[in-house]
Amino acid sequence: QVQLVESGGGLVQPGGSLRLSCAASRSIFSIYVMGWYRQAPGKQRELVAAIDSAGSTNYADSVKGRFTISGDNAKNTVYLQMNSLKPEDTAVYYCNAGGLLVVAGRYWGQGTQVTVSS
Repeated sequence: QVQLVESGGGLVQPGGSLRLSCAASRSIFSIYVMGWYRQAPGKQRELVAAIDSAGSTNYADSVKGRFTISGDNAKNTVYLQMNSLKPEDTAVYYCNAGGLLVVAGRYWGQGTQVTVSS
């Protein structure tokens, strides 16, 4: 079993930046793909970015060039650096583990709200 705890969400103006963190309960980076997903009101949950133990990444087209996923195996933590935020990035962001670069795994965090608004 793996517990995932997200942090770093909040309210930010358009064009601003936020960094989300996801702390895992045990060392998983060498085993699992880690990813970030988001769900906006009335919409399906969608992949934002994912990273595997070799450092290969996958990004949604809508965030390429603005968001960066990274991980620190020593801290059992994965990050999502979000720059040039847009109102359409507003959503609950979820950390995920155990899947593939294009498919979610079975472990989910509780989610953290990101609101982009002036």
